[in-house]
Amino acid sequence: MTETDAESDRGLFTQISHSRTADEVVLQIEQLILDGVLRDGDRLPGERDMAQAFDVSRPILREALKELEARGLLVSQHGGGTFVADIIGQVFSKPVTELISRHQRAARDYLEYRRELEGLTAELAARRATETDKALLARIIADMRRAHESGSAEGELAADIEFHNAIGEAAHNVILLHTMRACYRLLSQGIFFNRKAVFALDDAGERLLQQHVAIYEAIVAGDGERAKRAAQAHIDFVMQAVEDASRADERGRVARLRLLSRSAQPASGRASKQTTTEGTDISK
Repeated sequence: MTETDAESDRGLFTQISHSRTADEVVLQIEQLILDGVLRDGDRLPGERDMAQAFDVSRPILREALKELEARGLLVSQHGGGTFVADIIGQVFSKPVTELISRHQRAARDYLEYRRELEGLTAELAARRATETDKALLARIIADMRRAHESGSAEGELAADIEFHNAIGEAAHNVILLHTMRACYRLLSQGIFFNRKAVFALDDAGERLLQQHVAIYEAIVAGDGERAKRAAQAHIDFVMQAVEDASRADERGRVARLRLLSRSAQPASGRASKQTTTEGTDISK
């Protein structure tokens, strides 16, 4: 993830109004990470600005940051600042990720799992999305349209991930939020299937755009059932597209092997053997 400077949001942190202890600072930063406000790679403001925002002394702030580092939630770079740790990537361990990547059936299992999660997430988003959530979704849909119209495959792929992440945020359920982010992390890394190959199928880009629009419109309308159906129909399409792309790849692989085999043999070696012998007297 691209590093985002959290200093741009001056209202991110609130003053500690009670005992002004390090524990209070820790609790507030943990809550921001849990709620998905602070994401992996986000850079925290400088020590002076944070101490002023929390209305605590620098020693108290340093103690809080040290505790958050010990918990694995923050990482410090000497002379480079303090960042939110990459905790999402640790939901699936490296051995499990590598195991999944080596077995094709995992792609369908992943999409089957995602189908149910996406339906539930979209349904909750339709019921709970704030006006700010809806505005963000509208912006992403606009970005998605521009990327599609300009033929930017990378732009479409990036907007796709951002859109589904935003729906996860709009559902306002922290367990769903972090579970879905972990799934999207693996998806963006191409662990389950080649997303570019799916977008390359005939009319796939246009159909995916319309599916995303249908999900967005249902959420904005506050129609939970329609949002759920639209999200699940979207995953059904992706499941079929993945199968089609896989079959197309296999056909291409076999065709290339056949061509290589033919190219490696001389013309005489490919000639069919005669079943009869010229000039042979069959009466003998």
